[in-house]
Amino acid sequence: MNHTVIRIFVQVRNPNMEKYQGEFTVVGIMSGSSLDGVDLALCRFIKTGSWSFSMIRSGIIPYSTEWKQRLKDAPSMAGQELIRTHAEYGHYMGTLVKKFVQQGNERIDFISSHGHTVFHQPGKGFTFQIGDGAAVAAETALPVVCDFRTTDVALGGQGAPLVPMGDRLLFGEYDFCLNIGGIANISTEINNERIAYDICPANQLVNRLATSLGFEYDKDGELARKGNLNHDLLQKLNDFSYYRKTFPKSLGNENVSEYFFPILNESPCSIQDKLCTCTEHIAQQIAEAINAEGSPVKSVLVTGGGAFNKFLIELIKEKTHHKVILPEAEIIKFKEAIVFAFLGVLRMRNEVNVLKSVTGAKRNSISGAVYYP
Repeated sequence: MNHTVIRIFVQVRNPNMEKYQGEFTVVGIMSGSSLDGVDLALCRFIKTGSWSFSMIRSGIIPYSTEWKQRLKDAPSMAGQELIRTHAEYGHYMGTLVKKFVQQGNERIDFISSHGHTVFHQPGKGFTFQIGDGAAVAAETALPVVCDFRTTDVALGGQGAPLVPMGDRLLFGEYDFCLNIGGIANISTEINNERIAYDICPANQLVNRLATSLGFEYDKDGELARKGNLNHDLLQKLNDFSYYRKTFPKSLGNENVSEYFFPILNESPCSIQDKLCTCTEHIAQQIAEAINAEGSPVKSVLVTGGGAFNKFLIELIKEKTHHKVILPEAEIIKFKEAIVFAFLGVLRMRNEVNVLKSVTGAKRNSISGAVYYP
């Protein structure tokens, strides 16, 4: 009896085989602690001496009510339910990417995913971002780089922030790179070393308060602008012990929910007064971080959702002599997704993508797990 064997080959570009060509087309995926949705950025990176990038396409997919609730509930889930959510969230992200890349005819090298942080406790030796890379690869038939924080934490580092490597190589013309997301963080160069750290909670506080008034966020900071500053509440917010620590340091969602939310819940202030006071608090902490470097005047690139909060930006400008720069809206929205795409490029090239000077780890590392379809 004769058998005919049919072999079907699917062509997938392996970036490791082309590492010296210096050009990659990558989908970056980012989900922040503010739960706005999934950020997708299709980017091309080219190395000709130094790195450059261009964004081909981008998009934000808002979370459904169901997924937003599941992600909020994830830290309190039992083990089996959390693992199931990890897998299902990976498949969910994979379907989003598949639709996203089908909008064009670009040849994609791979996907680079931050996932969504559920636990981040480097002091206890662990961090966990859900969004199973194997599930993303299975849905998209593309290689996936993910789990960027674990190696650094295993090396005694904070596992955060990770964006500073991208700040150095893609946005090095700015003295400071400030990102105002769910948590505000900053990076800069001191004595030819990149340093970075989380400054304070930001959109997590503002969005939580705005939601209680029936809004997803405080558009332009107008709700906060109409409120009154409460000095007692401001003092309690500023008393957070984390602010007295020196870098390297990082904040987890747990820190915010354990310290800040009870203070806000117990305050007798109106919601608008709480919004005003929280916005002032964020501006004070950011300005203190920027002003720590003193004169001369330096440039501060501001990205993340908080960059659209006009009231917050006004307050920051009032408190610093440095030049605050808002780039085009696409960079404001998608810088972190761009940088995580780039961290994947460095991982595929077997190059350092996490710096010990930023995280406090024993050594620099090449971080990220790789899954092939």
